[in-house]
Amino acid sequence: MDKKELLALMRTQSYRPLTAAELMEVLGQEDEEAFREFLHSLEQEGYIVRTRKDKYGLPEKMGLVSGRLQASTKGYAFVVPREKEQADVYISALNLNGAMHGDLVLARILPGTTGRRQEGEIIRVLQRANRRVVGTFTATRHLSFVVPDDAHLHQDILITPGNSLGAREKDKVVVEITRWPEARRNPEGRVVEVLGQVGQPGVDVLSIIKKYDLEPEFPPEVLREADGLSKELGPRELAGRRDLRDWRLVTIDGADARDLDDAVSLELLPGGNYLLGVHIADVSFYVREGSALDREAFNRATSVYFVDRVIPMLPPRLSNDICSLNAGEDRLAMTALMTITPRGTVKDYELFPSIIRVRERMTYDAVRRILVDGDPELMERYRELVPDFQLMARLAAILKRRREKRGAIDFDFPEAKVELDDQGLPVAIIPRQRSVAEGIIEEFMIAANEVVARHLYELAVPAVYRVHEEPAPDKMEELNNFLAFFGLQIRPNREGRFNPRAFQEILTAVKGRPEELVISTVMLRSMMHARYAGQCLGHFGLASPYYCHFTSPIRRYPDLVVHRILRETWSPGGLTPQRMAELDAFVALAAAQASEREKVAEEAERETLDMKKVQYMERHVGATFTGAISGVVPYGFFVELENTVEGLVHVSTLTDDYYHYQEDQLALVGEHTGKAFRIGQPVEVLVARVNVEARQVDFELVKPEATVDTGPVSRVRGQQQVKSREKDTGSAGSKTRRKIRGQSRRQRNKATRGRS
Repeated sequence: MDKKELLALMRTQSYRPLTAAELMEVLGQEDEEAFREFLHSLEQEGYIVRTRKDKYGLPEKMGLVSGRLQASTKGYAFVVPREKEQADVYISALNLNGAMHGDLVLARILPGTTGRRQEGEIIRVLQRANRRVVGTFTATRHLSFVVPDDAHLHQDILITPGNSLGAREKDKVVVEITRWPEARRNPEGRVVEVLGQVGQPGVDVLSIIKKYDLEPEFPPEVLREADGLSKELGPRELAGRRDLRDWRLVTIDGADARDLDDAVSLELLPGGNYLLGVHIADVSFYVREGSALDREAFNRATSVYFVDRVIPMLPPRLSNDICSLNAGEDRLAMTALMTITPRGTVKDYELFPSIIRVRERMTYDAVRRILVDGDPELMERYRELVPDFQLMARLAAILKRRREKRGAIDFDFPEAKVELDDQGLPVAIIPRQRSVAEGIIEEFMIAANEVVARHLYELAVPAVYRVHEEPAPDKMEELNNFLAFFGLQIRPNREGRFNPRAFQEILTAVKGRPEELVISTVMLRSMMHARYAGQCLGHFGLASPYYCHFTSPIRRYPDLVVHRILRETWSPGGLTPQRMAELDAFVALAAAQASEREKVAEEAERETLDMKKVQYMERHVGATFTGAISGVVPYGFFVELENTVEGLVHVSTLTDDYYHYQEDQLALVGEHTGKAFRIGQPVEVLVARVNVEARQVDFELVKPEATVDTGPVSRVRGQQQVKSREKDTGSAGSKTRRKIRGQSRRQRNKATRGRS
């Protein structure tokens, strides 16, 4: 039975709720047991609802909404509907009825609430999201409980007698919930793992790993399979491969990288064309479909990179050894060989299995020092390769200009690396600059990914694509309402479509202006999240009609799938119709799994980075830093330091005047003095308080009278402008301002997920 067919039937105007038996008759189904299981699965996923009279219908036709519960840290929550055209539903703390953050729920709309201000109550929890919770163990004389690390989980978890597993006061623990919360009753649970004392080295990161249900260790059968693989390359391994071991290949990665899965080569051909080689570790030769290694890689779907460790997709025997393109060692690879014109057009290409030997393992810093600084020592050490690096920089610039010309969007958000001591404590936060070396690898990998995606698309074989769809119309309306504050606008073309070039033109226009960061952030938040799919839907951000991930099979499962499918297309006879059908089903499953696990990995990585940044600032309470205002809210403004740490200056600490938030200007304005604090304004701040558990840093201004903007802004005039603007833009404009004014760096960073 097809889900789309059933939902289409229920969406017709003539449909009324029917029993399972009646639906079977209408849809011509004969297997009652299978059909009832099908209905039950759709009910548990929130697509349909079963009434008390055992009849089935759509939630939205019954005054109900199904979706994920997003709890605030203050007790209330919102249901984010499964159907994207529906508005979020506000749920007060009293109407949660035992539902927890992340649960898939069914909510009833309360009478008298409509439109975008709907309020509801939870009537059913369809799927629980928090079967295991990480938190801090606390014991009193008569009671033991765990305080969840996740501030969105508001209730402490009671630990019943005999279920503490020997946990002590202030231990970080993993607790399994044994009884879900009810309207006036906390959840109950049992401790299943003690991670260590709060403050013990490594426990902080381990707590986040457990929170996101990541598994650092591999199952024994997976390790045995990996250990059984050989690095020796005999006739079987070399059969059908092109020998490129005498080519000048290099890897260019970060200094601390261990899983080196891409190497590059470049030469200038007679006539001026470039011959670019992108050589990718042939992981698919070792990780065979259906093996224990493959099943584990599918489940993990991606490697996860923390500030102090890596949880790899594949065991280290593969990721750091057999498959890693280590210099001076023979390795199996999949090669994309592209002939590129001086204008950056791929004139011709070949895809084939190869055997390679990397000449040098280069770092981004070393290549930058050669190309930008002309470092004499490095120039001499790598004198044979220096002309190659210069040629690579030239081609990368050509490819980048071509991407820019077709409209690719280049968000340039500041990033930072946290350096730790041997106890895992942060000792420095170093801003990370994207240099010419990173640009070389980025452009070459994009070129290879596009070539492979187009190749698979034109072969009409199933594949996993990396897709980034055009922004939704409502998001564009909100974005344009916001941009209007700055005299900017993104207009659709004649077909009513938005071209990515228009986004890039806005970014170019605000480059270097105080509002650059906030405009870039809002624009990014308006876009769809990049994901994996079994259909070639193009990549809006890259302005590319064909895109997939081919270049990192050691750390991404979709790349591994693409390699396997390529290999099958080269086999005698190609893909049979039966195999095509099998792959069609599998790529959809693999794409969904990879998209979901990617989100989890990014959230976990981001949380550890935020935590280490706050820990760093904890050691600098009382110190002063320079920064710029990055966001303004009614209760103060956020300041981002040069090291990318962000904290709040609360309005209560501004004692020289009464300050009021002016929405139309995104500013705090003094009632008597007219002084204003606006986005982009440079300030000097003192670190007043730090809360590591809450990931919060509080700043106070140093010499506020010397740092404020004394522009002629009156409070009354500002209020009149707000009223006028709301009349012109309606609720969508107000919604945009509410969304933007409270953005923290963590929220902004969340929006950067899946850019490519």
